[in-house]
Amino acid sequence: MTANTRPHWAILLLLATLSFPAAGWAQRSMGPYHDVAQLPDTPAGKRVKELIDVVNSDNPDRIKAFVQSTFTKEFQSIAPMEDHIDVFRETFARTGGLDFHSVRVYDNPQPPNDITAIVHTRLTDSWRGIMLTVEPEPPHLIVGLNFAPARPPSDLPKQPALTRDELVKELDRAITKLTDAGVFSGTALLAKDGQVWYESARGMASKRFNVPNNINTKFNLGSMNKMFTGVAVAQLAQRGKLSLDDPVSKYLSTDWLPQDIAAKIKIKHLLTHTSGLGSYFTDEFMDASRLRFRNLDDYKPIVSKSTLAFEPGTNWQYSNTGMLLAGVIVAKASGMSYDDYIRKYVTGPAGMTNTDCYEMDQPVPNLAIGYIRDPDAATGWRNNILLHVVKGGPAGGGYSTVHDLLRFDQALRSHRLLNKEYTDMVLTAKPELHSPDYGFGFGIEGTPGNRIVGHSGGFPGLNSVLRIFLDSGFTVAVMSNHDHGAMPVAEKMSELIRRLD
Repeated sequence: MTANTRPHWAILLLLATLSFPAAGWAQRSMGPYHDVAQLPDTPAGKRVKELIDVVNSDNPDRIKAFVQSTFTKEFQSIAPMEDHIDVFRETFARTGGLDFHSVRVYDNPQPPNDITAIVHTRLTDSWRGIMLTVEPEPPHLIVGLNFAPARPPSDLPKQPALTRDELVKELDRAITKLTDAGVFSGTALLAKDGQVWYESARGMASKRFNVPNNINTKFNLGSMNKMFTGVAVAQLAQRGKLSLDDPVSKYLSTDWLPQDIAAKIKIKHLLTHTSGLGSYFTDEFMDASRLRFRNLDDYKPIVSKSTLAFEPGTNWQYSNTGMLLAGVIVAKASGMSYDDYIRKYVTGPAGMTNTDCYEMDQPVPNLAIGYIRDPDAATGWRNNILLHVVKGGPAGGGYSTVHDLLRFDQALRSHRLLNKEYTDMVLTAKPELHSPDYGFGFGIEGTPGNRIVGHSGGFPGLNSVLRIFLDSGFTVAVMSNHDHGAMPVAEKMSELIRRLD
């Protein structure tokens, strides 16, 4: 469930921070680059400087004035002012502040009204790109803004290589720093060829009862359930139960989607976010009791109102609705419930005994409660119990542990879930479908010889990440019951892996 209750530019920020395929996507897709250590005296350069100053102020009044005076009216209107303010303050809380380093200049030049500024985060000691677009004419208001992980600046000296022991010590120091700052609460695991190099549990599973997390605590997966759905559909295709080119109208009744829409969408479009469908996290969902949504059929009243943002296969748009419908097709083609299928053919063969879509109104042993930073609350935190679904499903919301995620990784690599042909198919991007950074339920990163696949998930009060380094054999699994908590740890792991001797 890489989605948020805020339907605006925060979604771009969250996708860049939480959603695996988007992490670094804007930076990667621009190609070769160099960095210039000075902001240009241009409208876009001036806006970047103002933006950094406002983020670092962490002052709601200054943020409000900045949004009102520098965002276009259209940009302002896509969310209430309090949501804009929250995004700025969350950015400061998760980074400890930003320091300008350089402007990124690409061999493939950006439009003159665009700028990518590289900033260093004080708390997480990492690099971010602020991608900002202004109007071409005065007063040059901001019309587009994104904040994403960035490749290291080109002017930095090469960092010294690390031994395994040095990597582990540096990683532990970084996680301690993030934990002490209240950013990270959860579990982290780094493995090589299936052997654990590092694992740690930090923070509280329940702040109310002062119960600490342990290495086997179950955390919410968010959108990472999409990987299981992608594998399940591919298994059924491998066994001849369906074809990825089948129209979804073959499996879905008209109370799910109108016939004219369902006939256009193929199963492969659902798995690659190229169907043109959006998300069932609509106002109707957010305003409704979560008890309304326990089984897949409970989502029919919302999904049946879906429209297409574009013709299937011609564009890319992250779609929770598409993955939900892929799960419905798993049930229809297999003759089993979605949950039973996943237990029998995905998590079962992988040995994932602590992974399931648990029902949240039932007691589940060793399960973490999600927490959201709230400076207005007496404790500084509030939980996400009333925000989250009562039961997860094909698009997200299930629970797992870092060791179960490692087992999933190993089951994929050893072809216990899919044969080699279908494993490669699932773990390969689909540019022919306008999905250059996403396969069938998996985000795709890296370069030839350093391929990385996986997914992440985010929602208020949760953040989880799985990165499978296909060529080097590393596994990065981080789960957190703080929103935005896992990604900084996963990024640090990836950075340290690159520095190994």
